[in-house]
Amino acid sequence: MARRKTARDVALDVLMAVEERGAYSNLLLNDALTKSGLSSRDRGLATELVYGTIQRRNTLDWILNGLVKKGVTSLEPWVRHLLRMGIYQLRYLDRIPGRAAVHETVRMAKERGHRGVSGLVNGVLRSYQRRRREWTLPEDPETPEKLALATSHPEWMVRRLMEVYGKETARAVLEAGNRPPRTAVRVNPLKSDRETVARLLSEQNPGMEVEASPLSSQGLILKGGGNPARGLLFREGWVTIQDESSMLVSEVVDPRPGERVLDGCAAPGGKTGHLGERMKNEGVLFSCDLHPHKIRLIEDQVRRLGLTIVEARRADLRELPGNVEPFDRVLLDAPCSGLGVIRRKPDIKWSKEPREVASLTSLQAQLLDAAAELVVPGGTLVYSTCTLEPKENAEQVSAFLERHPEFRPDGSLEDRLPEAVREKALRGEGWVQILPHHFDSDGFFIARMIKAK
Repeated sequence: MARRKTARDVALDVLMAVEERGAYSNLLLNDALTKSGLSSRDRGLATELVYGTIQRRNTLDWILNGLVKKGVTSLEPWVRHLLRMGIYQLRYLDRIPGRAAVHETVRMAKERGHRGVSGLVNGVLRSYQRRRREWTLPEDPETPEKLALATSHPEWMVRRLMEVYGKETARAVLEAGNRPPRTAVRVNPLKSDRETVARLLSEQNPGMEVEASPLSSQGLILKGGGNPARGLLFREGWVTIQDESSMLVSEVVDPRPGERVLDGCAAPGGKTGHLGERMKNEGVLFSCDLHPHKIRLIEDQVRRLGLTIVEARRADLRELPGNVEPFDRVLLDAPCSGLGVIRRKPDIKWSKEPREVASLTSLQAQLLDAAAELVVPGGTLVYSTCTLEPKENAEQVSAFLERHPEFRPDGSLEDRLPEAVREKALRGEGWVQILPHHFDSDGFFIARMIKAK
């Protein structure tokens, strides 16, 4: 009978699958954990090993290149991932005894490879234990190269963040990208109020700390106590797992009951659900996405929340003008480089390249032009992304307003923002940029524009 997989086995399988399939680590990890049968504690270890090993990849490779004769790229992919995971435990996980990390890593090498591989793995890890002081990271990295190594981000990204935000803010953003993401949920006001749900979450999840979000009137921040997606309140639609910055988007849209509203790039449906809640399930909420399988995700989401006003349809937003009636409010949560959600999807650091931004800005401009035609005179257009790149954000909006003089930035945005956001976030005329270190939330850009009557 085959031995049951440990947390480390599951983590290595996910790390290999991320590289082989090019899929997001969070999706592969969630799927693997669902099938694993691991205890809650071991699920936590597997999660830590996957995210941590990916987050710290170039720092780990810097170490391994000093320990592996021909360098880390000379190794078979699975051996490379295994050694990264082993070094990660020795360097970053103080609660795991070094002997246990070495023993388990060598065991996996023996089970998956020949004797020579286990000998290599054992030698590399023990050598690191003896020589670890040789790999001291700079405490106050001054150059992009040193900051990239200290925070384990690609150098091009570090240079760009320093260029845009300055060294100190760039460092704060990069360090925030390596911290574990907080868990937040959005309360469904059609089911209950925030105070009641906070009390129920505490009662149903021993050890869970619950506090109100400073970014959203419907948000709660959860600490400890397990996975809320496995609880009754989630299954019955009382709460939705969503980052606090993401919640702010639909609050800026501020749809009213009875209106016609469009969520133009809607999958997997988190913001659609939020819009429907704020509309009190009254009116018309058109939710579209390009991919058929993602429409099912939207439908599942709104069904769980008890929303009946949503029409989810597979459609390219660019083809909608002339084929549907205009809307009172349009939300374009555009495809973007995702640099604001690195803590949730650390593989973004290593899969994105600067040239991708150019193709994304072109697509975003096309989507904005189409969205402009779908807003009624006097209506509202909200553009949002989960990135930190100005070319996709403030510069994109500025170019749009030049092309479309019938739109103006909404000066009332300032009054719509929570006090905490006004105090910390970056703001311009009609837009706000939340950086990851501001609230330990995702990085988000939100712009609100009004069409002339």
